[in-house]
Amino acid sequence: MQDLEGKVAVVTGAGSGIGEGIARAAARAGMKVVVADIDVEKAQAVASKHKNAVVIAADTFIVFKGKTIGKPNTEAEAREMLAKLSGNPHAVVTGFTIIDADKNKIVSKSVATKVHLKKLTPSEIDAYVKSKEPMDKAGAYAIQGLGAAIVDKIEGDYFNVVGLPLCELVESLKEFGVHVL
Repeated sequence: MQDLEGKVAVVTGAGSGIGEGIARAAARAGMKVVVADIDVEKAQAVASKHKNAVVIAADTFIVFKGKTIGKPNTEAEAREMLAKLSGNPHAVVTGFTIIDADKNKIVSKSVATKVHLKKLTPSEIDAYVKSKEPMDKAGAYAIQGLGAAIVDKIEGDYFNVVGLPLCELVESLKEFGVHVL
């Protein structure tokens, strides 16, 4: 764990450096962050079983007031998350790892997008939670679904908020000889 003058706390694993990359991106956005390299672990687990493959893994989470927010486990947690984020800017951070198991090549990157939710009323939060959409989403909302109605604006990559920063991923895949276009 590393504390950079109280601005960014970083927890990294697997030695990939993705935690530091996420921390730098969050710091540029004026956010604090604590992260773990879960996507690296997922990619390595899959790559160990598929030697002739390029493996991509990603994890998305919310950073709000220096704390990470994942997916809610209960409707009560979803309501609590949405109440915290209501009317407040936060960062959506996605870290991804690409592994070429044959060449033992690993690239890890992250993207942070600032999201502003509108100020939600308790009845709006209840109605959204009753839709069940928040239950498997980081921060308890899905910008690509009904949750679009509660997002006031974003600063950055829309697809990152959805869960995979496609432009950055496509550029990174070029390092593995994979050209989407």
